[in-house]
Amino acid sequence: MAEPSVFERIVAGEIPSTKVFENERVLGIRDIAPKAPVHLLLFPKTGEYANVAELAAGDPALLADIVAIAQQLADEHCGGQYRLVFNTGADAGQTVFHVHAHVLGGGLTEASL
Repeated sequence: MAEPSVFERIVAGEIPSTKVFENERVLGIRDIAPKAPVHLLLFPKTGEYANVAELAAGDPALLADIVAIAQQLADEHCGGQYRLVFNTGADAGQTVFHVHAHVLGGGLTEASL
């Protein structure tokens, strides 16, 4: 059995985080190394999906929920304007293989791309 991802450990309460959203299926936290004035992470509480393509194929309703929650958080934290990023694969910058979305906003610069 694989080691739990950092996100599974956050869900389990083993690693502290600053929560900005939580429901029965999704957790939203502040990124500990922000790349923009607002940098939030949204992820399913299940570690079943490694990337957004797997999530879209396996549970499109959960993906739709994550996108809707991203809009809600952007409305609350950065005036509704935001970038939503899913990295898929190590060569694309994915370092945690538990699907997660980056919600970036609040005055983006080239450095936050």
